Amino acid sequence: MIEFEKPNITKVDESTNYGKFVVEPLERGYGTTLGNSLRRILLSSLPGAAISSIQIDGVLHEFSTIDGVLEDVTQIILNIKKLALKMNTDEDKNIEIDVNGPAKVTAADIVADPDVEVLNPEQYICTVADGGHFHVRMTVKKGRGYVAADQNKSDDMPIGVLPIDSIFTPISRVNYQVESTRVGRRNDFDKLTLDVWTNGSISPREAISLAAKILTEHLDIFVNLTDEAKNAEIMVEKEETHKEKMLEMTIEELDLSVRSYNCLKRAGINTVQELTNKTGSRYDEST
Repeated sequence: MIEFEKPNITKVDESTNYGKFVVEPLERGYGTTLGNSLRRILLSSLPGAAISSIQIDGVLHEFSTIDGVLEDVTQIILNIKKLALKMNTDEDKNIEIDVNGPAKVTAADIVADPDVEVLNPEQYICTVADGGHFHVRMTVKKGRGYVAADQNKSDDMPIGVLPIDSIFTPISRVNYQVESTRVGRRNDFDKLTLDVWTNGSISPREAISLAAKILTEHLDIFVNLTDEAKNAEIMVEKEETHKEKMLEMTIEELDLSVRSYNCLKRAGINTVQELTNKTGSRYDEST
């Protein structure tokens, strides 16, 4: 049996689009192994929704300008690519903006399909001057990772429809940190802290869980090479009582006053177990 102590995961903080999770104890090196793998999958492999093409009235190519609109088409496309969307269907959907000036156009002006939710209505699109008109139709689709405009282009795409780059990933940022942690007398375990930011279309815990599932499914290919590996017991959950865990704590982990901490250190006491082994009279002498 290959015995690895089974780690625990703790939620430190979580909101709609941010989560902090701590995993410990991990065998040395596994903090980086898991942290880096999960980070790469979170940023590249989770499904999401994004705009794949647009059609603006009076525009034939992305280098055009629009009468009565402050921004050129290139800048408008950059702003549209920042839209955070959530789709409740696998079918492509169409949404649009139709605004007369003067107006500051944002994502809140989108006339959305019932199956499409705009998560950042404050996202700026363009400014329309007095007497100007801005009308754009946008196609929303599901995908994963990053898809270039060329890949969103189809042979039957009508003239005036502009394919754009699609950023499908619902994850905006991932950080991980690996620190040493103590288990009993051993201090060579890893503690993995994972920070995940999303666009709100998926919760941080859902994102991590799905990323782990993707990683597991890929690793199963190798596990299934032999029956021995499939049947091997790896993770061992130690049957320790709460009392035993408390006894293993170091005095540094206790919320002690400076005076109490110094007294215990002078007496050579480093853990709760050592403290309980001392007689009351001996402890009194040390103080």
